[in-house]
Amino acid sequence: MNYLAINSLQTSVGGFQLRDFSLAANRGEYTIILGPTGAGKTVLLETIAGLHAVLSGSILLDGEEITHVPPERRRIGFVYQDYMLFPHLNVERNLAFGLRAQGIGRRIAATRSAEVARLLGIEHLLSRMPTGLSGGEKQRVALARALVIKPRLLLLDEPLSALDPQRRESLQEELLLVHERLATTTLHVTHDFEEAISLGDRVAVINAGKIEQVGTIDDIFRHPVSQFVARFVGARNLFDGVVEHKEEGTFLSHSDMKIAVVTDRSGPAHISIRPEDILISRGELSSSARNSYRGKITQIVDRGSLIYVTVCVPLPFVVIITRRSLTEMALEIGMEVYIAFKASAVHLF
Repeated sequence: MNYLAINSLQTSVGGFQLRDFSLAANRGEYTIILGPTGAGKTVLLETIAGLHAVLSGSILLDGEEITHVPPERRRIGFVYQDYMLFPHLNVERNLAFGLRAQGIGRRIAATRSAEVARLLGIEHLLSRMPTGLSGGEKQRVALARALVIKPRLLLLDEPLSALDPQRRESLQEELLLVHERLATTTLHVTHDFEEAISLGDRVAVINAGKIEQVGTIDDIFRHPVSQFVARFVGARNLFDGVVEHKEEGTFLSHSDMKIAVVTDRSGPAHISIRPEDILISRGELSSSARNSYRGKITQIVDRGSLIYVTVCVPLPFVVIITRRSLTEMALEIGMEVYIAFKASAVHLF
């Protein structure tokens, strides 16, 4: 039995709806909820926490139905993107707030707050007021406040998005260490793929209030089930055509172009090819890859350490290379180049 089970959930918030939404998580699992802005990620977390009324469906936590249980009785920890610390309380009293609301005595609350503060390395902040804390310190305090009640479920709403890259990486590592130590079942909302890869046991992709795909990191990034998921996770090279089986192999035909694929399917299909799976060279490639084409560079997009190169063959293929590779090959727009990729790198859906 799943530890968290959301079954055919429907709710409406300001005209936005979660529709027939189902999701499950095992005990101790770290689940990443990925989706674009407006997909319903925050509404989902707030509904699980009991902040929005459920129109139909059910939410079960550790075998108990909590669909209509008041928020304060669910024992769910919630960390918002903007921290939501009480500005008139110091850090120690912020941490103890949930415990005191549960009727736990001041001394026990102080002891448990100190324990969690040590776990997150913020014991030196206990006497400080929130207004004097940095963004990273506020986020650690918010996380500590959610954990101190020993939640049955931890909900994180884009907890790292307001931090600079260095602090984001540091807190990401701390989240991983805390989860390994406490094994709290966690739902973490983000649109950051690095967070998903680093933290998630499983990933759920949602769009417009509905689940698009649930699976492991490899499932989502290497085997998308729809064009939306493929585009969202950066496959970039999306084409459709007809799969045909011939003596020389299996191909997807698109106009006058044939792409070697590995499949038992026949007929209309969509394919995706991740840009990092495509090789590029100024000379003809000596490779075992069954797909090899000559084309012309039509676009070069600089993304810092990575460069996206579009090669028309005539279909436009996007290839990722490093800045060093760009310099060494001296690639320029209008130059003729060769690309190659394996048939096994082509994903059909």
